[in-house]
Amino acid sequence: MTDQLLQLDRRLFHFINHDLTNPFFDWLCPIVRNPVVWAPLYLFILVFSIYRYKKIGVYIILGLLLSFGLADRGSAGLIKPMVQRLRPCHEPAIANTIIVRVPCGSGYSFPSAHASNHFAIACFLSLVFYSRWRKIWWVAIPWAFVISFSQVYVGVHYPFDVTFGALYGLLVGYIVYLLFKKLQPQF
Repeated sequence: MTDQLLQLDRRLFHFINHDLTNPFFDWLCPIVRNPVVWAPLYLFILVFSIYRYKKIGVYIILGLLLSFGLADRGSAGLIKPMVQRLRPCHEPAIANTIIVRVPCGSGYSFPSAHASNHFAIACFLSLVFYSRWRKIWWVAIPWAFVISFSQVYVGVHYPFDVTFGALYGLLVGYIVYLLFKKLQPQF
């Protein structure tokens, strides 16, 4: 990244991490970024898809798992090791100035696997269920956004990390949806 983009990313990070500080976000953001919190939702999607759509529901679940797997492997396993961007909480130039609200974690920062995984899930499910429930986008995308925003707020990712993670996740979710439609054109 160019120096100007890096400076913009750091300024945006500082704005979210410092200037937006408030007790409600301090309470909410560490919770919503925790995957365990969403386990009941994932279980509901699994049971609902299989109960309501039977065999096609199994394909929906397989598409969901493929979306998650490709997004996670691509962001965490391929892109992060190539880019090797330090997390803000490990960045020597700013580490002492940020508010870290959760343990920093290991590994690299770019792109955010949380963002890519949740946007892949949101995109795939939104495209699959759009014909049956047109307002799903108004739930799924804000859900993925809140999780991604929380990554910046708690101090473990820069805004560009989650932005590019989200774009990558949307791409993965869309590609897996195209594969799903090829296998299940009547859904």
